[in-house]
Amino acid sequence: VQLQASGGGLVQAGNSVRLSCAASGQTFSWYVMGWFRQAPGKERMFVAGITRSGSIEDYADAVKGRITISRDNAKNKATLQIDVLAPEDTAVYYCVLARWARLVPVDPREYNYWGQGTQVTVSS
Repeated sequence: VQLQASGGGLVQAGNSVRLSCAASGQTFSWYVMGWFRQAPGKERMFVAGITRSGSIEDYADAVKGRITISRDNAKNKATLQIDVLAPEDTAVYYCVLARWARLVPVDPREYNYWGQGTQVTVSS
């Protein structure tokens, strides 16, 4: 499976950004889909995830209320909308897929495929 994340860039604090992830190679609906982020000098952190059918979404407490995850299995695509951006949201954002998870894992080791990441930089 190949994952291509896009949509990052330099954004002013308070604004929004919409990240996209395009999947190819295998049936997208077989996978739980998630987003992680990694800030400079920090470990990768779970941000959000969504089950195969899209019926269950899960969000990290640190971003809950400002982030929305969605997926379109027919288009093999997922999105992550981040609102009211703050400088602490600056990170590389990765889209990921988990083949065997039952719900939404927060442990990065449960994800089988990782995209190359897209940089989001929030200026104050």
